[in-house]
Amino acid sequence: MKKITDINIENKKVILRVDYNVPIENGKVLDNNRIIQSLETINYLKSKNAKIILMSHLGKIKSEEDKIKNTLIPVKKELEKILNEEIKFSEELKGTNLEDKINNLKPKEILLLENTRHMDYPEKLESNCDKELSSYWSSLGEIFILDAFGSAHRAHASTYGISEYLPHAIGFLIEKEIKELENIKEKSKTIILGGAKVSDKINVIKNLLPTSNKILIGGAMCGTFLKSQNINVGKTFVEDDKIKEVTKLIETNKIILPIDVITENGIKELNEITNEESIFDIGPKTIELFKSNLTNEKLVLMNGTLGLYENPNYENGTKKIFEFLSSNEINTIICGGDTGNASKKYEFIPYYLSTGGGAALEYLEGKELPALKIMED
Repeated sequence: MKKITDINIENKKVILRVDYNVPIENGKVLDNNRIIQSLETINYLKSKNAKIILMSHLGKIKSEEDKIKNTLIPVKKELEKILNEEIKFSEELKGTNLEDKINNLKPKEILLLENTRHMDYPEKLESNCDKELSSYWSSLGEIFILDAFGSAHRAHASTYGISEYLPHAIGFLIEKEIKELENIKEKSKTIILGGAKVSDKINVIKNLLPTSNKILIGGAMCGTFLKSQNINVGKTFVEDDKIKEVTKLIETNKIILPIDVITENGIKELNEITNEESIFDIGPKTIELFKSNLTNEKLVLMNGTLGLYENPNYENGTKKIFEFLSSNEINTIICGGDTGNASKKYEFIPYYLSTGGGAALEYLEGKELPALKIMED
């Protein structure tokens, strides 16, 4: 797989596919981590006098209203603020106006294109990797650099299709992501998993089990694990079709489950959960159990929160574990936007914060990511 440093980009028109799918509220970017992480590649391109054409998606586009709502204009403003320079912008994703803007670009100048998924309405041209659109977009540049790790599991026109027509390489962000995730695959570690669905994480557990010391299970997904042990979890979300697989995982003796929980009625021992209750957080005994399994650990992978942390009544598990990881200076790699948001809320500084949620999980499962696979050709 070619890296950006392996390819001649001097004075070239470079299409840089970034992942600026960031949370925006009232026209302002709430979390600029993905934008910050793209700067190394952008600054490298500028140092080579490249003319930079930035492409990214934002949200899903299923209507004209979605187009208005999911615009990259707030991202343009955020990038201007960070770089302290003007960023040119094109509302058009096709046509002579766009082509003129690109032809008028000077070396080191940056043009940000509107949300690539605007091409998904009325037809899903971007998401279906339309050949004509891929070919057209490739005609706008001379080199294609993929640096959108969070979108690398999607074979879309802007992540995959352009690669078929232009010399291509990966940027520094993707290079860093692969290095850290490979590190996680190979090194001895403890894993903390939360969130709602076992089905989203079960293949990650299976793939990383041989190199994991322990896997600590919290969040709503603990419902499926606990039910497999004949524990009544009330109204907690359960994936019954995963019970058999989960039982086998527990038999490895590497899975650590909650021993008490927080429901809408407060702290409950496992045998006290009623049919009408739901699990919203891990309990104080479980927090201590998890801490004991993290003591002396040198590397931790965390994906998903341990409870409904947005609600002050159910934030204790996530908060206390972050505090423990921090005070013990345990190197922690965080995957997933929700976990990243929680770490920010509790001012936890991870050793590494992945920019890829679904992409990182699929990579850790051992799946091939289409947009990375084509970069190998």
